[in-house]
Amino acid sequence: MRTPVDVLIRRLDPEVPLPSYGHPGDAGADLVTTEAAELAPGERAVLPTGVSIALPDGYAAFVHPRSGLAARLGVGMVNAPGTVDAGYRGEIKVIVVNLDPRESVRFERFDRIAQLVVQQVEKVRFHEVAELPGSARGEGGFGSTGGHAAVGSWTGGNPYAAVVTDREGQ
Repeated sequence: MRTPVDVLIRRLDPEVPLPSYGHPGDAGADLVTTEAAELAPGERAVLPTGVSIALPDGYAAFVHPRSGLAARLGVGMVNAPGTVDAGYRGEIKVIVVNLDPRESVRFERFDRIAQLVVQQVEKVRFHEVAELPGSARGEGGFGSTGGHAAVGSWTGGNPYAAVVTDREGQ
C-alpha cells in the first residue's frame, strides 16, 4: 500500500464535516453541501461544499457524481468530473442537475453530493508535427468500435436494438 498524499484543507464553514471515505478502499471522499436547495426537473444549481484545498504540485482533484444519487434520484453533474487544479485555493463547488423528468429533488445542509478523487497528473510538452504516426484505430471516433453507431441509421422497429446487440455480443 502506498503512503497517503498529504492535502491541506480549510473549512470555510466551521461546522462542515471534512471529506471522508465511506468504506476502506474507496477512491472518492464524500463531499457535502453547506446549503439546502430544491431542484425542479431539468434545473441545475451550484452547491458549495464549505471546503478549499491545497494540493501538492503534480496532483489534481476530480469531483465525481455519486452513483446512488444518479440511480435513485436522477441527479448528475453538468461538468463531470469537475477538475480542481493544484493551484486553485477557492471553495470547491459542485454543479448538480436534476435529470428526472417529473420529480423535484431536495438537498439539505450536509447531504453528500459528490466525491473527490485526488490523482497524480503528468505535465506534458506538446510538439507540433506535420503528421502523426499511424495507429490501429486511426481517426475512428464516436461509435467507431460498433454497437451504438447503428442507432443513427434506425429506420423502424426498436431504436435500442443496437444496444441489445452490442450487449449480447452479436
